[in-house]
Amino acid sequence: MLVEKIEAKWIEAFTATFTRCGVQPGDVCAVLSESQSRAVNVQLADLALQGLGARVFHVTIPSPRQKVPVPVRSTGASDAIGGLQPVIDALAGSVLVADCTVEGLLHAPELPAILGKGARVLMVSNEHPELLERLQCDPALEAKVKAGTKMLRAASTMTVTSPGGTDLVIDVANAPAGSSWGWTDRPGTIAHWPGGLCLAFPPAGSVNGTLVLDTGDVNLTFKRYLESPVRCTVENDYIVDIEGTGLDAALMRSYLEAWGDKEAYAVSHVGWGMNPAARWDTLVMYDKSQVNGTELRAFAGNFLYSTGANETAGRHTLGHFDLPMKGCTVSLDGTPVVVDGVLQGELA
Repeated sequence: MLVEKIEAKWIEAFTATFTRCGVQPGDVCAVLSESQSRAVNVQLADLALQGLGARVFHVTIPSPRQKVPVPVRSTGASDAIGGLQPVIDALAGSVLVADCTVEGLLHAPELPAILGKGARVLMVSNEHPELLERLQCDPALEAKVKAGTKMLRAASTMTVTSPGGTDLVIDVANAPAGSSWGWTDRPGTIAHWPGGLCLAFPPAGSVNGTLVLDTGDVNLTFKRYLESPVRCTVENDYIVDIEGTGLDAALMRSYLEAWGDKEAYAVSHVGWGMNPAARWDTLVMYDKSQVNGTELRAFAGNFLYSTGANETAGRHTLGHFDLPMKGCTVSLDGTPVVVDGVLQGELA
């Protein structure tokens, strides 16, 4: 059993990450949390920032009421701020926001206003600090992730295939590309820790084909490895059919149906993992309450297909699946960047 308490080694891990974010003595830094945040991470962020000489203040918001009929997990779209202008103003006036909300601000509607005045945001993923310690910043990762993002931004078409039957064609010509290597040191940007991802947010009508989640692939909303294949038909971004006789297919159908929202079936983002320190197999080592699953989004060579909110396509929903897949081949304009789950060329 892992205990959530202050440990010197975890203060050091947070200090190293905030140092990578360029925090200097005297910088005004906000620690954003909510009533259901992981308290130990809030405390570690505070102690690390103070240790660096930052001027730290806290914004703590009550976690919002449950508004939907199913649990919401791992969306990156926190609704904790709820449009409160004083909160937005306080965060926007900071040099750095240590985002310790449960879901994170990546897709939060308030994020553009916070970044727009030059604040930078580091999402501290809602993980046990042992995991954050293990996945501290790797300086070598930045250049590789930037190289992958450059390839993605230059591409027109992404294709994805797998031995299990995945066959997707994705128009990425006008898809904004995002990435994270685990820290941010530029004003007006956001990153998440752990990091190591290259992602595209396809415009409306860009994704078609077949997505086959095979045994050993992961449904991170459920924090569950799949034990039987699930075959999804995707038409103009939307999953229109889910085939499979096992429990995994039944759970996916049930969860998506519960939203009563067509947008929950649509694509959010697509991309691949870049972090060689992140592992596919670690989900079995943690209780569900101790892990948010960011590590499995980032393990090197996975193809990540996600459903839910996509600002590029004008879609907003709290319904969300992150689905890291092993063994896929991902190509950009016919050039493979991942082959059978292995990063290629300068990305390796």
